[in-house]
Amino acid sequence: MMTGYSMSGWGWLLMTLGVLGFWALVAVLAYALLRQPDRRRRPDAEEILAERLARSEIDAEEYHQRLQTLHEVAGRP
Repeated sequence: MMTGYSMSGWGWLLMTLGVLGFWALVAVLAYALLRQPDRRRRPDAEEILAERLARSEIDAEEYHQRLQTLHEVAGRP
């Protein structure tokens, strides 16, 4: 029947590297999808204040007053 079909050493090497590469790609994609550090992090109060200042929702004076209040409540200098 199908005699004479044998894989040489190069064939085994390429097949092994292909399988290892495939599973490495699967592992990297799974890690990247499960990790997602920036999407789960919530902004802190100072970042929200800075964003509001950047969008001109509050002026610089109100920003500094609120920032000072945050630092007093948190016990920071």
